[in-house]
Amino acid sequence: MSHDRLALFLQHMRIDNFGAFSRRTLGPFGPHLNVVFGQNEAGKTTVASFVGGVLFGWEEARGNRNTYRPVGADRAGSLFFAAVPEEAAEEAGTETKKRGAVLREEPVVASVSRARNADGLQGDTFVVEDIDKDTFRTMFSLNSDELRSLRNTTDTTAKLLTAGSGTGSSPAHALAHINERLATYTSRAAGAEHSLVRLAAARAELRERQHRAAAEADALRDQDRELHQLDPERQAMAQRVDEANRLIEALTAAQAELERNTAEEEKLRRELRRLREDEARAAQERVRLEGDIGRHLASLTSTDERLLRDRLDSLSDQQTRQGHAVEVARSNYTSSKAVYEALVETTDERSDRRERRSKRRLQIAFTLVIPAILFLLGVPLFVEGRNRGSMTYMALGFALSLFAALMAVGGFVMLFRPNKQESARKERFDDAHWVMVQDKKKLEACLAEEEAMAQRIARALEDEGLSEAGSSLRQARTILDEARDTRAEMALCTQRQQAAASRRGQAEQRLEELAEERGLILRRAQLEPTATISDVERELAHRLQQREGLLEAFEAMNQRIGELTSTLVAAQSEHDFDRLKLEAQQVNTQLEEARADFARLLLAKHMLEVAISTWESKRQPEVYAQASRLLAIMTQGAWTEVSLTPEGTLQVSNALKETRAPVHLSLGTCQQLYLALRIALLTSADNVGRAIPILADDILVNFDAQRRLGAARALAELAQQRQIILFTSHEEVVRVLKKAAKQTGHPAVIIDL
Repeated sequence: MSHDRLALFLQHMRIDNFGAFSRRTLGPFGPHLNVVFGQNEAGKTTVASFVGGVLFGWEEARGNRNTYRPVGADRAGSLFFAAVPEEAAEEAGTETKKRGAVLREEPVVASVSRARNADGLQGDTFVVEDIDKDTFRTMFSLNSDELRSLRNTTDTTAKLLTAGSGTGSSPAHALAHINERLATYTSRAAGAEHSLVRLAAARAELRERQHRAAAEADALRDQDRELHQLDPERQAMAQRVDEANRLIEALTAAQAELERNTAEEEKLRRELRRLREDEARAAQERVRLEGDIGRHLASLTSTDERLLRDRLDSLSDQQTRQGHAVEVARSNYTSSKAVYEALVETTDERSDRRERRSKRRLQIAFTLVIPAILFLLGVPLFVEGRNRGSMTYMALGFALSLFAALMAVGGFVMLFRPNKQESARKERFDDAHWVMVQDKKKLEACLAEEEAMAQRIARALEDEGLSEAGSSLRQARTILDEARDTRAEMALCTQRQQAAASRRGQAEQRLEELAEERGLILRRAQLEPTATISDVERELAHRLQQREGLLEAFEAMNQRIGELTSTLVAAQSEHDFDRLKLEAQQVNTQLEEARADFARLLLAKHMLEVAISTWESKRQPEVYAQASRLLAIMTQGAWTEVSLTPEGTLQVSNALKETRAPVHLSLGTCQQLYLALRIALLTSADNVGRAIPILADDILVNFDAQRRLGAARALAELAQQRQIILFTSHEEVVRVLKKAAKQTGHPAVIIDL
């Protein structure tokens, strides 16, 4: 079966990657009214955009528009079309389920797919041969925003009505092509090859050039003689200019080099002053540091310092031993002195003498007094007893006398016997005193040796230049440490002084080199060796002024020679005049042909305009009559007529014959007007987009219940001729569409998204 005789409809969609959908198949769709029901954000608008993207290309990303490009993948998908035989069209949708009809799936007879826009539409592309992208977006892809207007209403009407005229191409398209060609014949643009204006101007220019060529031929001989005379003068002038340029270049280079030389010389002189100051400061600092520590310590080497420290360590050891001996002697003296003083404190000489005198008196009393008393008592008793002849008295007197004699003898013995305790105590006291005196002498000897040691150390330190330390070895070591740090600072000062002296020598050498370079620069510039930058600048200004005069003369001579040369070169070929005549004839021929083509195009334009006007006069009333009928159905007879004003603008009339422009209608009525006009146009232009479904995205949401029912009937009526896929999220819209479609005998196909 030929494709031209098949009534095709979209049966399935295969969404590989588009928006939030991936590997999703939708369908089957019926050849008449299809309702895709889904909640908000279910993807209804995505599916509608997918169909247009497959047929006419994916939208490019511009601004913040949603192009439904999935993350990490390219947009891709396919559309599958099936044929509707006449008997199948009558039986479509006879079985229904809960929310829609179950259709018998027809074999796929055409399919198209798209991946990348650069690859274009793949598959059976004949399905879009009778529609373009602009017509699809204006008439076949509808949403609530699109229903607010119909851009270029008259042009859209002409294109749709004449698309079914039976000719090879739309007369409206042919008329647009002829208008474009006519514009090229009247254009003044540089690229307009057949422009009558440009061809006429070119012919006039060529004729003027012919007259000028004839007038200029007489002056060529005089100009040739003048050219031969100017050539030797030009060569001589060129040599003078070259010489002036050479001198100016040499002077310019000399000026720049002298400036650099002078700047470097000034910099070096400042550097020399700074280096001399640094060198002097370093020397002064070294002298100051040497004065702080003395010449001897300043000249001390590391070996001498080690030997000196060894001697100091030896003296320190001796001083330590001597100090230890002094401490021992002092400790011994302190101990012996404490013992002696203790003995002195425990012994009281006066009380001892009083005690000795008392004891002596007691001894004398016992020795003399008591024996005398006893003897005085005993003798009388003995005498009395003898006299009495009493033995008792005699014995008692004799005993008392004998006891008195014994006591006297014992007292004398005790009185004159030496005291051992006293002797021992005196001996102990004498020993303690002798030990104390001995320890004192030892301490004095140790202190004398210590003083001698301190004097010896002081002399040794003085000999080594450490007199400030006195006899303190610790202070001497501190001075040695400070002297070592000072010597390090002196070494740094010496290094700075040497570095400054080295850089100073280099700077002085560079100054001498700069002086030589300065003389060489002046010699190259042919100036005196004593010339200054001011002399160079004056000489350069003089040479520049001289060259300016030469260049002016040389430029005038070159300009004249160029003019003469160009004139003579143009005149060397005498056939230029013939070429101009030939070009003029060619332009004249092109102009005549363009005028003939322009006349033919004007005639064709007039014929097409008459044909389109005739065609529209027959079909356009039908369109607006159909739109008026549909608008009356939608508005319950409130608005009854759709027409064009004499100026070609759209207007509507109500039951009271009052006319208004669409901008003065309410939002719902305006959308109903443009929906009725689109349905009428699509009904009349049945040869446009025959296989393409009409996609409507929630276009009934702004209608009230009665007008929604009227719009549903109009859509169901259009669905008898074309496939309609309406997307909605409102169940009441689904019910209204099902009711309207059922009345036509072709139940709506309901697809849950």
